[in-house]
Amino acid sequence: MRSKRGMNIHGIVLLDKPVGISSNRALQKVRGIFQARKAGHTGSLDPFATGMLPVCLGEASKTATYMLEAAKHYSAVARIGEATTTGDIEGEVIQTCPISDVSSKSITQTLQQFTGEIDQVPPMYSALKHQGKPLYEYARAGIEIDRPARRVNIHALKLVRWEAPILSFEVQCSKGTYIRTLAEDIATALGSCAHLVELRRNFVEPFTTQSMASLEQLQTARDQGGLQEFLLPADSGLLAWPQVVLSFDEMQKFAHGNPILLSAEGVPFGKVRVYGSEGTLLGLAEYSPDRQLQPTRVFNITDS
Repeated sequence: MRSKRGMNIHGIVLLDKPVGISSNRALQKVRGIFQARKAGHTGSLDPFATGMLPVCLGEASKTATYMLEAAKHYSAVARIGEATTTGDIEGEVIQTCPISDVSSKSITQTLQQFTGEIDQVPPMYSALKHQGKPLYEYARAGIEIDRPARRVNIHALKLVRWEAPILSFEVQCSKGTYIRTLAEDIATALGSCAHLVELRRNFVEPFTTQSMASLEQLQTARDQGGLQEFLLPADSGLLAWPQVVLSFDEMQKFAHGNPILLSAEGVPFGKVRVYGSEGTLLGLAEYSPDRQLQPTRVFNITDS
């Protein structure tokens, strides 16, 4: 089986996803460059979008679920006055709207309305499932599905430039936020319509200062034997979690998924990273008030 091929490569790669390919295709390219057995990512980018896509290789893929909760920062460019079927440049124009009353002042005032917790209706052209099928399949068939609004958090929203009909803005937001929908809703509040023409994800927390690598850079590094410099530790997305170090006997219990009665001084209850005495990452666990350390993800980080 394909999952058995490749090497035991463990770690996180901060890919600068190029325009024109899906997140899954980008993931498979990174997996191929590293010749890794397993790979996963922490939140899709649309094909037309670029920017940070954390790719989790090997046992690091077990941390992807937790990193999906992370906040994200985007730079976006919208064309005001035109709406498309998909809400972005990949769709067909279905509506034109006036923009004569749109100004930098009105935009700045409107953006304030969308800062904080807001309700957002997911777009039909999305991967959200309805009765087991992604919404975009219904959309392509011309079927409209009722979607309940979801609460998202817009931490920061800033006007970068308004040069009619092009609006550039930056947004820092919670998981589950659709920037396409945000642009459309902003335009509606301005008395117009819009679609995204560019979208770039600048960072995913906690990777706010780390550099991204392009597919070309990774391929060159592979040819020169320097891929390791682009591979972050498997738990680098969870460094805010406290860590627990186990003895040899405790390590054996943990490796088999058994809970451990543990007195860990100074370690708060909740999610923790678990290490062996020699510094090996063993996995993730929940440390409860009754002093039980319950494994939630057990890692098997070994050489290929």
